[in-house]
Amino acid sequence: MNRCTTTSRSVFSFTPRSRGLLAGLACSLALCALPAAAQVQPGLGGVRTFPEAALRGNLTLNSATEATLNGRTIRMAPGMRLLSPQNTLVMIHSVLGQSYKVNYVIENSTGMLLTAWILTQGEAEQPRKGSDMVERNFRAESDPVQK
Repeated sequence: MNRCTTTSRSVFSFTPRSRGLLAGLACSLALCALPAAAQVQPGLGGVRTFPEAALRGNLTLNSATEATLNGRTIRMAPGMRLLSPQNTLVMIHSVLGQSYKVNYVIENSTGMLLTAWILTQGEAEQPRKGSDMVERNFRAESDPVQK
């Protein structure tokens, strides 16, 4: 009987445990390579819905705590969110001094600016109550008939 007295291992022979680890590593690398579809933002033209309480106005960011909204200074709430046309969060410090046409929501209890959405051209053309409308407590005969 011829028996081999030395055990030789090939460079590519793995134990069952190391095979499992290698398979797990390969699966995790494959999953990391796939794009995260949930994080892909819709392009311009995606439909956004705004709350009924949202008004229209022109917003200029003066500092991290104050802004000018429709020509009047307003304080921003500590959790104020400014959202881009792609609905991503805009850091306030990166747009200081710039003006935007926005839909906005004022917090009822404090009167501070809570949320503002920077509008696309198409969104800005849609009618909404705010700075674009003439607000008064009387009507004239020349006013268009309102339903």
